[in-house]
Amino acid sequence: MSSMASSSASSEWQFLQCFGERTPGEDIQEADIISAVEFDYDGLHLATGDRGGRVVLFERVNPHVRTVGMDARAPPPLPRGASFEYRYMTEFQSHEPEFDYLKSLEIEEKINKVRWCRSSNNTRMLLSTNDKTVKLWKVYEKKVSCLSNFNLEGRNNATAGSPRPNALANSPVSLRLSQPLRLPRVTSTEVLLAARCKRVFANAHTYHINSISVNSDQQTFLSADDLRINLWNLEITEQSFNIVDIKPANMEDLTEVITSAEFHPQHCNVFAYSSSKGCIRLADMRNAALCDRHTKAFEEQESQANKSFFSEIIASISDITFSRDGRYILSRDYMTLKLWDLAKENAPVATYNVHEHLRARLCDLYENDSIFDKFDCCMSGRGDAIATGSYNNLFRVFGAWNGTDLTLEASRDPMRKRLQAPAKTNRFAIRNKNGPSKGGRAAEQSESGTDYASKLLHLAWHPEANVVAAAASNSLYMYCA
Repeated sequence: MSSMASSSASSEWQFLQCFGERTPGEDIQEADIISAVEFDYDGLHLATGDRGGRVVLFERVNPHVRTVGMDARAPPPLPRGASFEYRYMTEFQSHEPEFDYLKSLEIEEKINKVRWCRSSNNTRMLLSTNDKTVKLWKVYEKKVSCLSNFNLEGRNNATAGSPRPNALANSPVSLRLSQPLRLPRVTSTEVLLAARCKRVFANAHTYHINSISVNSDQQTFLSADDLRINLWNLEITEQSFNIVDIKPANMEDLTEVITSAEFHPQHCNVFAYSSSKGCIRLADMRNAALCDRHTKAFEEQESQANKSFFSEIIASISDITFSRDGRYILSRDYMTLKLWDLAKENAPVATYNVHEHLRARLCDLYENDSIFDKFDCCMSGRGDAIATGSYNNLFRVFGAWNGTDLTLEASRDPMRKRLQAPAKTNRFAIRNKNGPSKGGRAAEQSESGTDYASKLLHLAWHPEANVVAAAASNSLYMYCA
């Protein structure tokens, strides 16, 4: 597998395209900031959600499509990445701001997660959620016909399905009787993309929804908030089953909250969820209806000597994802990425340092709330490389098995801020007694060199190719290796 890793993490990455690129000095609207990114199962479509409650869809362009009359000779070889060009498809307003009058609580329209569902025809199905409500959307092609040759003036060039004016009742009797009747004709037909909300899954979460995940059986999905995980059927909106509940009888006894949840990619009865204590629990729905007793727990115990005031905060897991074969779980906390083998619970098989250079500044990060930022993580379809975001609009790409470590910038020149060779080691420096972990060559930045406002929180890896979509503020950048 190490030979595969060299093709993903240690390759030269190049810019593919950008959607919504802003000009220097341009003001960014809060509603335009991207809050979710997701490829579908085969990578033909890409969805983003933003803080304004909108979902934007992109589709992959087929570079070999030929129109009538084009040269029939074999096309020239495509440049690297040209076969993974995407174009804007459509967008729709998924959620609107609401107000809970019983709790005097404003419900933001911000899209927390977007997940694709498999569909058997030309329609596209996807789930989107804000803090309280999950919606199932159907995006389909709709034919719109333009009609002409009507019997009454003012109706020509009308669109099929538009309301008919009451002109016949107001017209003179001579006009109605003297002129021969004509049959309307369809002059043109165009195909438009329409989005329709098929189902709304609401009123099942007391706390903010942080995760949704579609099951491999394509019939059910889960939604998770801080204390509970619910199981839904895609066809039933008025009923859900509570499969995890960690709410204590007395809220003063609460010690952790659920931060992320995901179904196993192959086994429909298995799912995993992470907590703010840095623990990942694997549950099997065949054991019991309420999965309070986990099957496995993946947690790395920290030594008492290394514990500090910030230990529990930086240990909180912000995102987890399964590898495509379901053997590994990738988790992201504030400081590191960790790769877990389902057969080994007591320690990760690899740890990749992402923010080790910020450890000396945890006090400042706590004061400006940056320590609570939640970064996504993703893994290549072959499981040979992993990626996650950081500050200064940078994201990191690690080889899962060969120790390679790249720092890329979300710009048109991603390799501009790549990692330099590490400086010569100081033999008097204090070393970790456990030895260096993978990815230890983190970028050392000066105290004034980190822009905490420019953070790359959300990114996604194409399921079948070395293509990464990274969201930097309101811009979506795409890169290939």
